[in-house]
Amino acid sequence: MDNAGFLAFIPPVLAIVLALLTKDVLVSITLGIVSGVLIVAGGDPLTAFIKLTDLMADKAGDAWNIRILLFCGLLGGLVGLLSRAGSARAFGLWAARAIKGRRSAQLFTWLCGLLIFIDDYFNSLAVGSVMKPISDTRGVSRAKLAYILDSTAAPICIIAPVSSWVVTVISQIRASSGFSELGVSEMSFFVMLIPYNVYALLALFMVFVVAATGRDFGPMAVSERRAAQGLFCNQEQYGPAPGQLDEGEGNSRAAWYDMAFPMLVLLVACIVAFPLSTWLGIKPGESMTLVDGFRNADASKALLYGIVFTLGVTWLYFMARRMLSIRDASESFIEGIKSMTPALIILILAWSIGHVISKPLSQGGLGLPLVIDALLKGSELPFWVLPLCVFFISGGIAFATGTSWGTFGIMIPIVLPTAVSLASGMGYTGEDVLQCALIAVGAVLSGAVFGDHSSPISDTTILSSAGAGCPHLEHVATQIPYAFFVALCSGAGIVTGAWSMSAWAALAVALALFLPSFFYLTRNRVQEYRS
Repeated sequence: MDNAGFLAFIPPVLAIVLALLTKDVLVSITLGIVSGVLIVAGGDPLTAFIKLTDLMADKAGDAWNIRILLFCGLLGGLVGLLSRAGSARAFGLWAARAIKGRRSAQLFTWLCGLLIFIDDYFNSLAVGSVMKPISDTRGVSRAKLAYILDSTAAPICIIAPVSSWVVTVISQIRASSGFSELGVSEMSFFVMLIPYNVYALLALFMVFVVAATGRDFGPMAVSERRAAQGLFCNQEQYGPAPGQLDEGEGNSRAAWYDMAFPMLVLLVACIVAFPLSTWLGIKPGESMTLVDGFRNADASKALLYGIVFTLGVTWLYFMARRMLSIRDASESFIEGIKSMTPALIILILAWSIGHVISKPLSQGGLGLPLVIDALLKGSELPFWVLPLCVFFISGGIAFATGTSWGTFGIMIPIVLPTAVSLASGMGYTGEDVLQCALIAVGAVLSGAVFGDHSSPISDTTILSSAGAGCPHLEHVATQIPYAFFVALCSGAGIVTGAWSMSAWAALAVALALFLPSFFYLTRNRVQEYRS
């Protein structure tokens, strides 16, 4: 046995419960890691201490992780430059003339989130840096901004055929037993999966409804009422907000395009860098199509290439515009990186606890995926029950580990062959077997995004807090009720889709349950909007 049995549940449960009770996410995750390494070490504190320090060093030193940390830190530096130059403030004042109220500010943020579908990290941080001053001007709480960022980051990336997420999903699908029997390509299978990804589609729709109607419930309604009084985040209750920077005041040279130009450069640079990162790795004489370039791209390399190029262009641009001196630019760049330090520390801790939870005992972890695997394979279910169980199991894994990508790697190789086997055992052939596989894998993707979306230790949740300048635990507390509400509606849709073998029936039932329930929950929470 290469797992710790039910002891594997202790670190994620401990970390999540402590985070919600103490509202100190750093201490909570650290204690979760400590509990995990103590179990791995057999209770020996010295061995556990060595494993803990080595683990965090290994995670911080991993090449992929280093590039993500550098991207986040350098993006903080870019935000520092924009803030000191006064361009963020100038853009906010310019956009405020077109964005007249809270509704339009939230809808514009939602639209930006849909347009930036390349990567969830880039989505959360880039859109947040642009929209934060506008949202503040229009009285939108930082918690609402973080929710919109988070709810358009992973959900849009998992349904966009070109994104950093597609590579992970397609690689798992292709390697899974039984996929070759379906008679379709990996990309075709992914495209057909889109309407079966009920949670992601419904989460995007909920953001639109919340923004357009002005209705909120639960802790989010409290945060919105505080924002109406000029209190955009609750640092007294939830702790300091990351990414807080002093903006340049009175810079007469600053204009709206001084913000728009660097952000456009960053977007274009990252898009170009995705196929470029693949092209740089091919051997002499080999060819590469543009689709293959995006499909096989290394997201960490592409994002790092894009931010470094953008920083160089922005630095020269501000020098040429005489908006910053060399000394001011250097100081603001360093201050911007410093503002991201809390988020970077939490990222390292989140990667570390994910390793402890998900890796088998032979690799220094507790083997939670193996425990889940045994539970799933040990049950005999009719096919229509399988997708619902898969949805909530995937959600539980992603919630506990803070990673949807890890959940894909755990669940898709288990669920796809299980679905094909169950469908074949029920006498299905051809197109019906394909539909069963799509329903089951779609449930994995929905559950993984749900768990990642609601987990306090999720990378995307952490970075959405940073992008919005919202205390992390305020973002978690206000978003979880919304995520669980969408998950319940999605679960009903997934059961219907499995029973009817139709993605459109799944979406119709989820939507039919969502609309009356949402308006009932928010019947006393209507917010007043300016036109």
